[in-house]
Amino acid sequence: MEQCKVKNLYTLEETIAAKLLAGVEYPWEALKGIGDFIRAIGPTLDTAIYEKRGEDIWVAKSADVAPTAFLNGPLIIDTEAEIRHCAFIRGSVIVGKGSVVGNSTELKNAILFNSVQAPHYNYVGDSILGYKSHMGAGSITSNVKADKTPVVVKDGEAHRNTGLKKFGAMLGDYVEVGCNAVLNPGTVIGRHTNIYPLSMVRGVVPEHSIYKKKNEIAQKNRHAD
Repeated sequence: MEQCKVKNLYTLEETIAAKLLAGVEYPWEALKGIGDFIRAIGPTLDTAIYEKRGEDIWVAKSADVAPTAFLNGPLIIDTEAEIRHCAFIRGSVIVGKGSVVGNSTELKNAILFNSVQAPHYNYVGDSILGYKSHMGAGSITSNVKADKTPVVVKDGEAHRNTGLKKFGAMLGDYVEVGCNAVLNPGTVIGRHTNIYPLSMVRGVVPEHSIYKKKNEIAQKNRHAD
């Protein structure tokens, strides 16, 4: 489970939620605390940079938020972020600097690091997307098992019961998810990994790899990153 640790997935300097994530070993351990973290730091944000737009909602003045977007708190939208037409942000969400939340994309209990793109018809729930990660059009995180039992992260023979009934995916920095891929509950994807379009992914996918399908994962040429 070493590759699933916060220190091996994320560049904490690239999120306003660094303190929250620094306090846990595995990123999914932070999911229950996102809302309270936002409520705690929201009132401390620089009013020259951020404005309060509703109960527990703080939006950077430089962010571009479409008038048709739905914003529910607790929520922080950081500087230069773009929230497009009909985006649906349900609450307990942090949208990082320069990130894009696209048309009809739905976010719930999630952290988007800086420069993340979820630009076209995505669902991101109970998930953390690392720096410069990208969700292809129509790709989603599935965050609840069909039998509603707690999610178990599986890395080969190693299993870790998270105790969470809602847990989507942990994407490391620079992860690229192809169009219409489904990331099943408990998916963890290492840094610099590409997921093929139309893939159904579960478990831990190593960093610097290309996921084609189950049992077909190729190692990337690191010089290409």
